[in-house]
Amino acid sequence: MADRVDGWATGLFEVARAEGQLEAVENDLFRFARALEGSDELRSVLTDEAVPASRRLGVVTDLLGARASRLSAALVSAVVAAGRARELPAIADGLVRLAAASRERAVAEVRSATPLDADQQRRLAEALGRATGRNVEVKVVIDPEVLGGVVAQVGDTVIDGSVRARLDELRERIGGRG
Repeated sequence: MADRVDGWATGLFEVARAEGQLEAVENDLFRFARALEGSDELRSVLTDEAVPASRRLGVVTDLLGARASRLSAALVSAVVAAGRARELPAIADGLVRLAAASRERAVAEVRSATPLDADQQRRLAEALGRATGRNVEVKVVIDPEVLGGVVAQVGDTVIDGSVRARLDELRERIGGRG
């Protein structure tokens, strides 16, 4: 299955690069993949073979219509039409990694309770770069469970600077003294 996912990611990457829309496609697919992961209902509709293909493609068009480039919508539609919607998050992540690698960077997936502005993302990329020794691109996922702060993952390295982690650590310290 990994070969199939890598093949799709490489194919989408090459199409987006050839069309000069790599950055837009990578951002659109990253956001769509996170939405797909976060919604059981969306995942169910797009992966259920009993749902007519035209309905599944209509859902993609409705969701991406004004929010994504036409090329991004067409690429997501191609993945869904091929019956690969279940693999879409892995395909999108592969495309994002290929795009970052083409710019000699690593991807940092950052979970935050609130959106980060451009300056916050720049400073975070610099800090993560110092911590990991790599040039880093930040991709932000809004995750209300973080409460505050951020959780960043660069490759296999996870840096948890969230309020939740600090509260858990405090609970552990207090509980350990009893």
